[in-house]
Amino acid sequence: MEWPPNQISLKADSKILFLTKNLDLIKQQLYDGLELQMKSLEVEDLLDDINTDMMTPAWVCFDHKPEEIAKNAYAGLMHNGLRVFNENALKEGDFDIIVSGFRKGTGSSRETAAQCERWSGIRVVIAASFAPIHERNNINLGQIMGDHSMLERLQDGESIPLQEFTSKYDETTRKIVECGGLFAFSNQVAMGDVKLPKLENSQKPMTMTEKIISRNLVGLPSGTVVSPGDAVLAEVQGGYSHEFTTAQVHCFLAEEYGPNYSLPNPNKFAVFEDHLLYADHNPKFKPHMDKVQRLRDLQVEFQIHTGVRDYSAKDGVSPGICHQVAREEFIDIGDFIQATDSHTCMGGGSNALTWGVGSTEYSNLIYSGFTFVQVPESIRFELVGKLDEGCTAKDVILYILANHARKELTLDRAMEFGGVGLQGLSMDERATLCNMAAECSAKTGICEADQSTVDWILSRRTHLNEEDVVSASVKPDEGCEYGGGIHVIDLSIIRPMVADPGDPDQGIPADPTNGALVSEIGDVKINIAYGGSCTAGKVDDIAYYALVCQAAQNAGLKVAEGVNFYIQYGSGRVKTHAVEQGWHNLFLEVGVEVINPGCGACIGAGPGVSTSPEQVTVSAINRNFQGRSGPGSLYLASPLTVAASAFTGFISAFNNNLFTNV
Repeated sequence: MEWPPNQISLKADSKILFLTKNLDLIKQQLYDGLELQMKSLEVEDLLDDINTDMMTPAWVCFDHKPEEIAKNAYAGLMHNGLRVFNENALKEGDFDIIVSGFRKGTGSSRETAAQCERWSGIRVVIAASFAPIHERNNINLGQIMGDHSMLERLQDGESIPLQEFTSKYDETTRKIVECGGLFAFSNQVAMGDVKLPKLENSQKPMTMTEKIISRNLVGLPSGTVVSPGDAVLAEVQGGYSHEFTTAQVHCFLAEEYGPNYSLPNPNKFAVFEDHLLYADHNPKFKPHMDKVQRLRDLQVEFQIHTGVRDYSAKDGVSPGICHQVAREEFIDIGDFIQATDSHTCMGGGSNALTWGVGSTEYSNLIYSGFTFVQVPESIRFELVGKLDEGCTAKDVILYILANHARKELTLDRAMEFGGVGLQGLSMDERATLCNMAAECSAKTGICEADQSTVDWILSRRTHLNEEDVVSASVKPDEGCEYGGGIHVIDLSIIRPMVADPGDPDQGIPADPTNGALVSEIGDVKINIAYGGSCTAGKVDDIAYYALVCQAAQNAGLKVAEGVNFYIQYGSGRVKTHAVEQGWHNLFLEVGVEVINPGCGACIGAGPGVSTSPEQVTVSAINRNFQGRSGPGSLYLASPLTVAASAFTGFISAFNNNLFTNV
């Protein structure tokens, strides 16, 4: 049947899968034929915060073909240590509709999460709300999304017009869905069969996000004003993919445009070998290393075929994590950047507009030379005051996750950071704030520029001059509209925090929004402390680890017995700086296991991954989703807290007197 139809209705044999917090009910639907009715359930009965790791864990993504990925849909949903969805369970269940609660698809930008449903036969996805990148991936695949009241009507036998499902979208997005997906839509635009709407906005103050989109518009006059909800075409200044995603990009382009396809501006884009460099350290990944090698080979093939910039590993050593290297080398003030990873938003610390997209969207934009953008609303965080001892930007974003993101204030909005408090944070700390906009289910994060921003860029771009850098910067216009409001955060009241592991067996997902003060969690004994990832492998993060390690060494301490403490550099530049400062040797002297640049334990691919459910990890990474970094319990924390905990053996906030009583 041609999809989508003009009317959406249920057939007599249509099946619906409700993802309930009672995981036994899911099993009964999958394996015993249980049928549920939306009218007999409350939204509170349905799983919230279903993350992309749950839908397609890392090892599932080693299969780059969607039909293979679908075989292990929801392999990350575990109950009492066992998979709820056995292999092929979703596909063989013949479900047409899948139903969940709030914030469906949080976490990674991996399009595989949407693909696992689409290639299992799901064509209608129902949820109370969707994480923005996941929602966009569904749109790009031609999936229909609706709410619970619509499902009740369908189960009552009503036929609902397609336009009712798409009326919430802008005109361009509606057309993408009606065409059956992004590739079909783009082809119709190229042939002139689909015309894009014109903007008729009057002059108004704009946010930083709106300003950068405005100056990159395609097909519209210079100076055209944009507003939230506007759907436009925009150029990007660059982008990148990594070995976890490039294979799909290469295959999608070859399938859509033929094996001899070419890119118009390959020098604007790059590939990185960083995510799977240490995959063989995880026993769970070892059986899949042939697939990992295939992903590496396809990325090399793509790079040679297209001529994009190459950041491959040399002699087994990566230049670093893509987000860190990108901000070091080519993300400039005022740029618009898109890449196939949700933490692309880290570039916003440099006053750039950056966000992650799925493989389909990235394939389309690097081939066509432009991207489709729906202008997001913004939410303003006005930072005042100064951080207290023992606190870092990680504690600030954990505070925002617990107090703002949990309430969906940041959902699908651009998080704009400013204020005198921001000026007191280093460039690396600003990058931390923007990096974890992804965990807030925000569209992106972006910081106002100041002299520190300009100086940081100029120190890494010898070909630029200060006048050009300053002129490229953006700041919000006075009186601009923040759909999410303006929120003042006094940094002086922030205290060291963690995000706890939740209780997935009871339907309470492990999630970065599970905020708690370190002072209130009691004595939590740890087995692993991990410092690294794009969030916490920057120069300033390494300096925090060194501060604690030096204090411990001065007190005659080494890493606590029974604890493994890992520090992994975010890039080659970061490692070089650590060596020059003497930090590298310090780490080794106090018992730290130091790891070369790259991704690692954050995605379960490297030293620092838990190996049993009983292990407890305190980690400076960005996500604590169930199973993402091993089967154990994982607490998110700041670099200072992670390092302090490694020496006490319990989750501990750092202060200058911490080790006097140890």
